[in-house]
Amino acid sequence: MKAAYDERNQTKMENIFIPIYFTQTQKMITLSKKLRQQQDGSKQEIMIHKRISIRDKLLVKVPEMEENLPKTCNITFEDSNVLHMFDLSIHPDEGYWHGGTFHFHIEVPDEYNIVPPKVRCETRIWHPNIDEDGEVCLSLLRQNSYDMMGWAPTRRLKDVIWGLNSLFSDLLNFDDPLNVEAAENYARDKDSFKCKVQSYIEQYATKR
Repeated sequence: MKAAYDERNQTKMENIFIPIYFTQTQKMITLSKKLRQQQDGSKQEIMIHKRISIRDKLLVKVPEMEENLPKTCNITFEDSNVLHMFDLSIHPDEGYWHGGTFHFHIEVPDEYNIVPPKVRCETRIWHPNIDEDGEVCLSLLRQNSYDMMGWAPTRRLKDVIWGLNSLFSDLLNFDDPLNVEAAENYARDKDSFKCKVQSYIEQYATKR
C-alpha cells in the first residue's frame, strides 16, 4: 500500500513540477524574444533617422548638383524618392575617350558629408585611373589624401561630378595609375594605347 501511495504521490509531484518548469522557461524565451525585437526595432529607428537626415541634406544638394552639371554629363535616379543612389553618364567630347558613353554608379553613405560618396564605373574602360573592375582613383574620393586634395565636409556632390568628368581630360594622370598596365601601355606606345581605348569603346561603351 505504501509503495502504491508513494508511486501516486511521485506522479503528482512530477505532474506539478514539470508544468511549472516549462512555464518559467517559456517566460524566459518570451522575454528574450521581446528584448531582441526591441533591439532590432531600435536599430531600424536609427537607420530610418539616418536616412531622413541624409535625405534632408540631399534635397538641397541634388538640385544644386543638377544645375551645375558639365555639358558632357547626365544624371538619372532609378527612384525619385531614393536620392542617395543615382547614375552618372559621361560623354567625353574630346580626348582619347571621345565617342564613348561611360556609366558610373554613385551611392551617398549615411555618414555623408563626413565621408565621401562611393563611386563605381559600370562601363569597362581602358584608363590609367579606372581599373577594369570599376574602381576609380580620384583624390577627391579619398578621406585621407597625401596631396591635400581629398574629401572634406565642405565638398559637394557637384565637385564629385566635375572630378569624375575631368578624369577624361584635366585630371587624367598617367604618373599615379590605378591601372598600371594601361599606364605602361601609354608610356610604351601611345598609338597602341589609343587603339585599345577605341577597341574598348566599341565593345563596351554605349554610343552616344
